[in-house]
Formats: sequence, C-alpha cells, structure tokens
Amino acid sequence: MLDNFKAFIMRGNVVDLAVGVVIGAAFGKIVSSLVDDVLMPLLGLGVGKVKFDNLFVTLSGPAAATLEEAKKAGALTLNYGLLLNNVINFLIIAGALFVIVRVLMKMKLHEKAVPPPTPSEALLAEIRDLLKAGPR
Repeated sequence: MLDNFKAFIMRGNVVDLAVGVVIGAAFGKIVSSLVDDVLMPLLGLGVGKVKFDNLFVTLSGPAAATLEEAKKAGALTLNYGLLLNNVINFLIIAGALFVIVRVLMKMKLHEKAVPPPTPSEALLAEIRDLLKAGPR
C-alpha cells in the first residue's frame, strides 16, 4: 500500500497540482496586497478620501466611527467596503488567469500537431519492423 501511495504522489500531475496550489496562494497574497495597499487607497483618494475598509452600515448596536470600533462594541454591521475589496481582488485574479490561459492556448495552437498514424500505416510499420528483424 505504501508503494502505491508513493507511486501516486510521484505522478507528474499530482506534483504539478501541488505546485500550482502553492503558487496560487502566493499570487493571491500579492493581488490582495495590490488591491488593499495600492488600488483601494488611490480609488478612495479619487472619490473623496474614503477608506473602503471602513464602509459599513450598523444594523444593530451602538454607532461607531470605524468598523474596528463597531466590532469591539459588539455591533452587528453590514461591511460593504470589505465586499468591494474582495470583488476587486477576484476581478484582478480572474483577469490575470484569463490572460495566462489565453497565452498558453495561443502557444499550444502554434505547435504542429502530428496526426496519429492510420491503421494501415501502423500495420505497414509493424510489417517493416518484422522484416528488419529477420527470421526468428
């Protein structure tokens, strides 16, 4: 059983998947930082010095100036600013993946596909190989 598990893990597609997950997690952190630390402050400055992290509506509980204060006070809040951040994160990641897949598809289209041999060609190749091998 251990040998079968080792063979399963060492197959190329499992290792490729593991590498893809690790790179995807790192890419997600980079995109989150880009959105939270660069894009949202610039967007907030452009629309009147708004900090999107603090855009919320208090549904119940004491009113607060910031989301952090509202959470400390135990207020129930609707955090639409955080949703906006996550939507922008998603759009950037989806756009980047779209570009990557598109480039890979173009590279694949440019490769010359060798058509598989027809049954008669395969049979002729087998006869040729038998004749080359000589009598048995």
